[in-house]
Amino acid sequence: MLTAQSASHATATNGAEERRFHRVTISAQGRFMRADHSEHDCIVDSMSPFDAVISSGARPEAGERIVAYIDYIGRIEGKVTETGPRSFTLSLNATDRKRDKLSAQLTWLANKHELGLPEDRRHERVSPSNPVSEIKLDDGRRYPCRIIDLSVSGAAVEIDVRPAFGTMVVLGNMRGRVVRHFQEGIAMEFMTLQPEGTIDRIS
Repeated sequence: MLTAQSASHATATNGAEERRFHRVTISAQGRFMRADHSEHDCIVDSMSPFDAVISSGARPEAGERIVAYIDYIGRIEGKVTETGPRSFTLSLNATDRKRDKLSAQLTWLANKHELGLPEDRRHERVSPSNPVSEIKLDDGRRYPCRIIDLSVSGAAVEIDVRPAFGTMVVLGNMRGRVVRHFQEGIAMEFMTLQPEGTIDRIS
């Protein structure tokens, strides 16, 4: 029988367990399905075995149930606990065994840059023959830009403005987020890998 004292102890234990796991930055692409069965591209910015911070152009509501499929991680599900202008936090529903597996996957992802694993190699970048394009923000603002180079996973763009890190932008018809600033402009990571044909047409 679960007494008030044992319930309090269980809650304290769970809280201590969650505090042992800090979120790690993984920047993994994926897709998620909302309660209305609509599907949306996303990027998991950081994650622990208990929750995930997810960037997306879609805005799920607090309390909404979400199912997501994330590169390197696989299927996750849970409930939205916090929402922001460009991201939301998903509290994960998982068994202890699943959390142990997530912990191992996240440790690998957090270290893969230092380990120099093949999955960390960047895709081949090309310089387009017609580099003139346009960056569009979610609020509708548009800025002319010049594509320095691009690949199926991202692009470097010469532009006068510097949207904040994590800002969702659209380059032509390719949606992504800002991941780096440099002297001439920004680097963006696409939400999904682009078809080779798309890159060929631009280059």
